[in-house]
Amino acid sequence: MDGFMLAAVLTAAVVVLTPWADRIRVPQPVLLTMFGLVVGLLPFTPELQLEPELILPVVLPPLLFAATQRTTAREFREHAGAVLWLAVGLTVATAGVVAVVVHAAGLPWSAAWVLGAIVSPPDPVAATAVARRLRLPHRLVTILEGEGMFNDATALVVYKVAVVAAVTGHLSGADTAVALLLAIVVGVGIGVLAGWVTKLILGAIDEGYAETTVTILVPFLAYMGAERLGGSGVLAVLCLGLFLRSYAHVATTSQGWLLGRSVWSYADFLLTSLVFALLGFELAKVMHSTEGHGRSVLLVTLVATTLVVIRALWVFPAGLLTGVRARRLDYPAPIGWQESAVVAWAGMRGVVTVATALALPTTIDNGGGFPHRDEIVIVALACVLLTLLVQGLTLGPLAGRLGVAELDEGRDDVTQLRRRAAEAALEHVRCGPGVGDDIAEEVRRAAILQYEGYLAAQTAMADARRIDLGDGREAAEQLRRVLQAASAVERALVLEARTRGEVSAATADEALRDIEGRALRDFG
Repeated sequence: MDGFMLAAVLTAAVVVLTPWADRIRVPQPVLLTMFGLVVGLLPFTPELQLEPELILPVVLPPLLFAATQRTTAREFREHAGAVLWLAVGLTVATAGVVAVVVHAAGLPWSAAWVLGAIVSPPDPVAATAVARRLRLPHRLVTILEGEGMFNDATALVVYKVAVVAAVTGHLSGADTAVALLLAIVVGVGIGVLAGWVTKLILGAIDEGYAETTVTILVPFLAYMGAERLGGSGVLAVLCLGLFLRSYAHVATTSQGWLLGRSVWSYADFLLTSLVFALLGFELAKVMHSTEGHGRSVLLVTLVATTLVVIRALWVFPAGLLTGVRARRLDYPAPIGWQESAVVAWAGMRGVVTVATALALPTTIDNGGGFPHRDEIVIVALACVLLTLLVQGLTLGPLAGRLGVAELDEGRDDVTQLRRRAAEAALEHVRCGPGVGDDIAEEVRRAAILQYEGYLAAQTAMADARRIDLGDGREAAEQLRRVLQAASAVERALVLEARTRGEVSAATADEALRDIEGRALRDFG
């Protein structure tokens, strides 16, 4: 099996195992990691020659930018205290405690700090996958995702400083302070500047495909530009993404926004899935090629235990304090020991830990090998696997047992927001500014009927979903089946017309875009 065939196998596994994970109720990252581990144990699979200096610049920008497109700066401001307490405080504390523990177990300080930085950031992918399936409170999902993004920035700054110290053999306190300050200031500055320039470019393009191409390019430019100037590429991409998410929507066309959301959602899914599959594969290969498993097993046990303990010791007191403050100031944060337990247990390591471990340089300035590189890599990858298996497989049952879930009110919220938007548009069409007396009455009437019909349909569908049919039957499910059947009829007619040559392919695609958009809107 060559490298191309291996990539094809791992991609095929993503296609097959993703829907299967939902059926057997196992988090997709866990299933893909186990598949990669099995493939890596096969004797005929090749060794992958990954260039360390290319891993972070290729993997992180799209993943981080895609993550920013699921939230807004406002949500982070609402949860800033909890997010920063976890993303900065806990990440630094974890790196420090792990470094002390593994140094006591025999690693030199240079290697200990590198390992601490690598394993310090939890990954939100598996945690939020479980959280959304269980309908955990939105604030918990936001906190976990916010922690997952900003702890990457914290951990990578610590990682960069630790690697520089290990490669050069020395790093003073003043050098560290300057490096940290430069990373933050330059990273944030480059991100905001890139966001502002990108918004101007998007406003001038007015074409969906070109707009999406710009949004694909700029995260890589921001990351590499910040890194080249000594800043944090992670912070640059995060600031860029949040800036565009908050301020650039008005500069994009409808086509560009829809296309961009699809592209970034897919990029996030595919890259994350492949990295988890690659994790299992690399772990199997590293275990096969690395000697000295005795101390590695001890280090894995110590590090994994430390990760669980330090997170619990950090989260539970924070949850108690923020809970008291939340009840006093109506502040959205984890309240009660049940929610704190879920946050504490949602500490699975993942993509960033894998990427930083594999990105370690192989040599140092004096020409020698990077100290304890193989041992650091195997301990880091094993900790990812262990936390994914233990915490990833038990987070769902734990949250269910603790009763940390909320009613599925998302559909009602969407319906209400759509109704408010349509009512505002209808009022504007009737008598709003910009719709003058020179508008033909037939034109105005057509626009009014468009929105009146939409409002009537949304109201009727919302009422139908709430009907109590008795006998265990759900009106929402019946409505979904009716709408799906109706959409299937529409789809079949358009496809038949295209096949017979009654309409052009472009005309059929336009009709199908409308049909599929309504189907997605009405029943997901």
